[in-house]
Amino acid sequence: MNAINSISEFHRLLSLPEPRHPLVSVINLAESIFLEDDIWKGFVNRFYCVALKREAKGKIRYGQQHYDYDKGVLSFTAPNQVQYLDLNNMECGSGYLLIFHPDFLLAHPLAATINKYNFFSYAVNEALHLSAEEEDDLITILNKIDRECLHIDRYTQEIILSQIELLLNYSNRFYERQFITRKNHNNQLLTKFERLVDQYFENNITSQALTVQRAAELMNLSPNYLSDLLRMHTGQSTQQHIHQRLIEKAKEKLSTTNLSVSEIAYALGFEHAQSFSTLFKKKTSVSPLEFRQAFN
Repeated sequence: MNAINSISEFHRLLSLPEPRHPLVSVINLAESIFLEDDIWKGFVNRFYCVALKREAKGKIRYGQQHYDYDKGVLSFTAPNQVQYLDLNNMECGSGYLLIFHPDFLLAHPLAATINKYNFFSYAVNEALHLSAEEEDDLITILNKIDRECLHIDRYTQEIILSQIELLLNYSNRFYERQFITRKNHNNQLLTKFERLVDQYFENNITSQALTVQRAAELMNLSPNYLSDLLRMHTGQSTQQHIHQRLIEKAKEKLSTTNLSVSEIAYALGFEHAQSFSTLFKKKTSVSPLEFRQAFN
C-alpha cells in the first residue's frame, strides 16, 4: 500500500507549493490540482485530515465502499486509513483541507485526547452536514490557522493546536446537533438496530458472537458512529445494548431450560463458558449457577 508520509509530499501531489509549516497546512481546494499518479489507486496518509468541501464532485473509496462527495460537508480521517480516489471523475470544487502530522501534537495534551474525537473513524458517508453559520465558524478557525503558519516560533504549536482543538470541539457540537435534527433517519437506524439484535438472539444458529464490529457492518455504519448515535438517543453504547440483551436472553435460558451453563454460553456466541460467566456476574452480581438456583 502506498503511503503519503509528509505534508510536503501531499502538497506536491496536489500541485501546490511547499507548505509554510512542515507539519501542518490549510489547503484551499480551489487552488489544488490532483496529479495523475498511481498512488491515488490505493494509499494511506500519515497525518490527520479535516476536509470541508463545497460543490466537490467525485468518488472516493473508503474501506470497502464507494461514496459520492456531497456539498457542504465536513469529514475526518486519521493517519493510516486506506483510501482510493477516482481521478477520472474528480472535481475539487471549493473548500479546505486541514492536515496535520501526529508529530505536531507531541508534548501537547491534544496528543493524548485526540482519540476521544470518534468522528476520525467515521465512514465518509457519515460526514457532518453543516449549516451556513456552522461553516462560517469553521472557516474562521481555518483562516486563523493558515495565518499562524506564517509565524514559526515558540508560540506557534500552542496557538495552532488550540485552534485545532476548538475546531474539533465545535465539530462535536455540530455532530450532536445532526444526531438530533436528523430524527427520522436516526429513528429508522435505531429501529433497524433493535430488529437486528432481536433477530440475532431469536435465530442465532451460528453460535457466533454479536460484536460491535459485526453489528455496524450489518448496518453499513462505522462502529464509532453507531455507538455515538445510540449513546446520544438512548444513553447506551452499542456494546452496552448488546450486553443488556445478551444478559436478558441468558436469564431466560437459565430460568426456563435445563441447558448447562456451557451450552448456554455457546448458544449465545461465547467460545469459552468462563467468559460468559464473568460477564454475567459483572452485570448481575451473581454467577449463572447462582441465578439458576434462585428458581429451584
